[in-house]
Amino acid sequence: MKKIYMSLATVFLAITVIFAQPAGMGKSDPDGKKVLDAVSAKFKTYKSVQAKFILKIENASGKNLGTKSGSVYMKGSKYRVSVPGQDIYSDGRDVWTYDKSSNEVTINRIDPSANSITPQKLFTNFYDKDFLYKLNGVVKQNGKSMQEVELTPIDKTKAFHKVLLYVTNATINTTKIFEKTGNRYTYSVNSMATNGAIPESTFVFDTKKFPGVEVVDLR
Repeated sequence: MKKIYMSLATVFLAITVIFAQPAGMGKSDPDGKKVLDAVSAKFKTYKSVQAKFILKIENASGKNLGTKSGSVYMKGSKYRVSVPGQDIYSDGRDVWTYDKSSNEVTINRIDPSANSITPQKLFTNFYDKDFLYKLNGVVKQNGKSMQEVELTPIDKTKAFHKVLLYVTNATINTTKIFEKTGNRYTYSVNSMATNGAIPESTFVFDTKKFPGVEVVDLR
């Protein structure tokens, strides 16, 4: 199950961005850019975000491999993501990844030059240098009309080959990630509250609250 937990974290946090590919490879759709720019502009107005989501994992034939619920807290450069079996904390300087099954936490120092995707970047400007994108049009999702934007990574060594974003009112409601293996990851936002007060302690892993925890400090 540990592998599943890491996959969930990867879907939400670590679509690693590699800027080795030159900009301008192929051409993106101006209409798609308008939708994504609106999402980015709206998100940047939030002082904080609290959201709950459901993540569904399917194989290439559409068989459901599992459905997980999770939550995310964001404030400035800080975030916390919780999924069954795993919590990830970041205070903007360090990242704590806690595996509940082994009661082990791994600590890493954030490298500003690493260009990895954080939850904040997932909703802001990650798309502009690393993906080709196009607006597929308006589709129905759960009875609601949404704009479907398709993203294709410029770096073809990525583990995934396509991402679909479903947007209403400049907000991403659902994201589908298609891996080259055929697996599909779909996460849908159930609820989202913005500009609320979030304690600073939310973003720091406190070892005192986890008796016997094994600490792997890689800083």
